Amino acid sequence: MAVSKKQLVLDTFDSKTTERVPVGFWFHFAKDEMADGLADPNVIEANIKGHEKLVNSFKPDFVKLMSDGLFNYPNEALKNLNSAKDFANIKPLDPNHEWFRKNVELVKKQISLLPEDVATFYNLFAPSTTIKIAFGFYGADKKFADFIKEDPDAVAAGLNVIADDIAKVARSVIREGGATGIYLSAQSIQDWRIGEDLYKKVIAPAEKKILEAANEESAYNILHVCGFEGSRNKLEWFKDYPAKAVNWAAVVEKVPLAEGKKIFEGKAVIGGFGNTVNDLLYKGTKEEIQAEAKKLIAEAGRTGVILGADCTVPRDISLDHLEWVREAAE
Repeated sequence: MAVSKKQLVLDTFDSKTTERVPVGFWFHFAKDEMADGLADPNVIEANIKGHEKLVNSFKPDFVKLMSDGLFNYPNEALKNLNSAKDFANIKPLDPNHEWFRKNVELVKKQISLLPEDVATFYNLFAPSTTIKIAFGFYGADKKFADFIKEDPDAVAAGLNVIADDIAKVARSVIREGGATGIYLSAQSIQDWRIGEDLYKKVIAPAEKKILEAANEESAYNILHVCGFEGSRNKLEWFKDYPAKAVNWAAVVEKVPLAEGKKIFEGKAVIGGFGNTVNDLLYKGTKEEIQAEAKKLIAEAGRTGVILGADCTVPRDISLDHLEWVREAAE
């Protein structure tokens, strides 16, 4: 008797032998995923409807629960970060702030739409990415790097406060919301001045804190090393992060699944395909896509491997292309 999709994915995370290689892809569902869902409930509603459409049409092997509409960490102090010393002004959110409640409510609604028992992982952003979102993302890395160079200890302290609040969300969406785990999106600072030593001193502790909090609630959590719009990362900096599985931009980083398995020894790996309109998954033929899927499996093996993409796939991608990958994986 075939195991459930959820058990299939959990067994893969545990690097057990499975009857087939699972497949997972994910989308942004709101028209503007960066929009403030606390101010405009329609953003949250679009997110929920998007999940419903996906799970009823593609029937994924697991679901990455998107946090579209709740990307923005609503801490007023982030609007006034003009120097490194301002990071000392970052204080925890009020425990009763609606942002905490809205995240749990969103996860509950998303999971209630699932027609079958599948593993679910809620998208959260690392504190450093949260800062970059607050800075408007474009050009944020240089500004952030300036602050780190100015006073790394002050920045680290501020990130630690943010991590505590995000860790609270991580715990609650698993314990109260019913998610299997979290999908934590992290990214190196895209500035040559922030090398490994500074990253591990200033950035990494806050990121690990969130994963450690999630691990207290569930053994199954995912680290995403984000290659959004061609951002590059030193994957070796993340190899000791306490996550059960890792997803990175295999195409952008030019680090295929087989090589990533060596870097992230003992962890399951997710991905393999590029996620843009210029990549094979979007524009390839059935024969091309299925040949690539089989090649990825042949290289990386059948245990501890989930086929997916570098990051979110284009909203208008044909679901047939995703199904072709699953057919090949079977």
